[in-house]
Amino acid sequence: MKDSMRLRLRLWGAEVILLSALCGPVGSGRLLGADRGNSTDNLPIAQDTQATGCPLAPKIVGLLEDEIKEGLKQRGIESKFAQFARYAASTLDSTADRRSRSELAGNCRLGWYDKLYRNPLKATAEAERFTRELHQAVLASRSGLGQVLDMAADKLDLKIPQPPPPVQAASPEDALNAVKQAVTEARTAYLAALAPLAPAERGKLQRELYSVLTDQDGMGQTLSDRTSGRHLLDLLEKMDRSSIHSTARALMPLTDVRLLEQLRQLPEDGNITVQGATGTVVSRISTPAGDILIGGKGKNVYELDKMPSICTVIDLGGDDEYQKGTISPGRPVLVVIDLAGNDSYISTKPGAQGGAVLGVSMLVDLEGNDVYRARDVAQGSALGGVGVLVDYAGNDVYAGYRRVQGQAVGGIGLLVDREGNDRYHAAMWSQGFGGPLGFGLLDDLAGKDHYSLGGLYPNSFKPETPGYEGWGQGVGAGLRQVANGGIGVLLDGGGDDLYEYDYMAHGGGYWFGVGLARDFGGNDRRLGGTQNEFDGGERKEPVFQRYACGWGCHYSLGFCFDDAGDDTYGGTIMGLGFAWDMSVGVLCDFAGNDRYEAARQHTQGCGAQAGLGILCDYEGNDVYLGQGQGYASPSISYHPQSACGGNFSFVVDYGGRDEYGCGVKNNTYNERGSRGGFVIDRPKREETEQPAKPSTTKEGTPQKT
Repeated sequence: MKDSMRLRLRLWGAEVILLSALCGPVGSGRLLGADRGNSTDNLPIAQDTQATGCPLAPKIVGLLEDEIKEGLKQRGIESKFAQFARYAASTLDSTADRRSRSELAGNCRLGWYDKLYRNPLKATAEAERFTRELHQAVLASRSGLGQVLDMAADKLDLKIPQPPPPVQAASPEDALNAVKQAVTEARTAYLAALAPLAPAERGKLQRELYSVLTDQDGMGQTLSDRTSGRHLLDLLEKMDRSSIHSTARALMPLTDVRLLEQLRQLPEDGNITVQGATGTVVSRISTPAGDILIGGKGKNVYELDKMPSICTVIDLGGDDEYQKGTISPGRPVLVVIDLAGNDSYISTKPGAQGGAVLGVSMLVDLEGNDVYRARDVAQGSALGGVGVLVDYAGNDVYAGYRRVQGQAVGGIGLLVDREGNDRYHAAMWSQGFGGPLGFGLLDDLAGKDHYSLGGLYPNSFKPETPGYEGWGQGVGAGLRQVANGGIGVLLDGGGDDLYEYDYMAHGGGYWFGVGLARDFGGNDRRLGGTQNEFDGGERKEPVFQRYACGWGCHYSLGFCFDDAGDDTYGGTIMGLGFAWDMSVGVLCDFAGNDRYEAARQHTQGCGAQAGLGILCDYEGNDVYLGQGQGYASPSISYHPQSACGGNFSFVVDYGGRDEYGCGVKNNTYNERGSRGGFVIDRPKREETEQPAKPSTTKEGTPQKT
């Protein structure tokens, strides 16, 4: 009894003291023969969420960590897990040389990734905290996106200068002067970013960055021309990347809604002629960075690439059309601010609509139901720079092919949509995607949204499995045999959302990358496989999806969080809290009656080839299809098992009447496959008259992949 009491205090102490104040006295139950309160007596049901999600999420994640630690201890495999962590750390140490031409080289490796990877049990809490705080910063961004940009820069190992003083725009004239100052400072900082490069190196980036990193490619895991890709990424590492952040930081006051409201009051008292613009143009103002064009309140058409000396367009209203709008050596910074109307943004060239290839581009749209259509590198996307798109209101449509909708390589890509029922459509490397040296974020704060990713490029696993490439919706990925991965984040603030995605999507990491997806509210459906071809026609490939919803593959980490609602998680194989090859994959759902539908091999809290896979569900009557829950194969072929420790698989469900396809019962504690496989079901006290009974069952046989 003394040992049991010490266990209870060690595992639960702080949580019991804090959470009993929220939910009343702690109940009784049993874990592995110990006399302790069961999980759902200690935590209240988290049904009500705010804009920042489940208030108990940090405690639930802490509870999960303690559960895993105690499970490892009770099975006597703590030393095996310690081996796993040491082996992972030694992999980073032995591959740190960025100059190495080995496939496992250290070029473009990020410090935050390194920290998470070396601390696999602490990584989930860190990821939960970061996604919550990042979303909070976006929610507060009506006064500017500066804090969001700084948080991204910190994760990219960039120096963050003191933030500039807030802009006091008390009049339209003040606001216009702020625009002049911002674009001038941005251009100066951009020139500093390029300073470490020789003229020939700048020219090479300008000529080849898009073609090598995007245009030639239809396979997400690497490049067609890996040698050139490695050289280009070496040049991006050589740039003064902190100055690129300073370039964007200078522009962030222009996302302040108070400044935008002042700009709306600019007088419409002129009418001049400007080549490339039709409709009323009020004025043209010169600055050291280029000219500022002010359009009137009627309909305008702006052919932005026909006005190369224009660095900024401010449009006062009307249903406008913007064509192209690319960055060039003569125009390294471009800002478009549209203050009213249902607008159309159209581009067939890369780098538009808040998209930049070797430069900085920002688009701010204050209101209206807008349509954004592009091909590549657009809608808050960057290759070697910064791309920002902020849409404040309206039911909007975003459509593009590759590297769109919050994507970055060698920089920062941000897409923020503050409200409305929006549609996002892309084919690959999109919707919160971070490539090498990149931080990509898509955050939609409100509305019933529809995300679709894939349906165009045949997947790189063919003919082994059918389907299409996806690569996005909160994915950080490197390019195999080229460079380490970046950080990709997809956040959604609320609403009953629909997610369609093909291979390697939705909260995942690949090749030394970190990916995070989080939905803070609503009854969400994650389908796993796009329902149509990219062009809307009937699918030519069977619906088949691989890697989704909290996954890691090849030395990576991926996290998927959902704070509230009755949710569905779909896929086919290797997903829903799944890790492959020295990786970590985590799926946490904090409330609701949920369905986990990916039902084939290696799904639902599974680690394989030396992986740590975790699926945690707190509260609700949940359904788990298939037989894969928490299964840890005893075999490993990629790494020496004596060195890497083994496979570790956890399904942990607190509360509710749950159904498991593998046959385990509610209120039991089960071993699945090897000793590293766990299915742990904890009841609420009122759900059963019997305390939780420890039971050990081995079900299934080792499976080959």
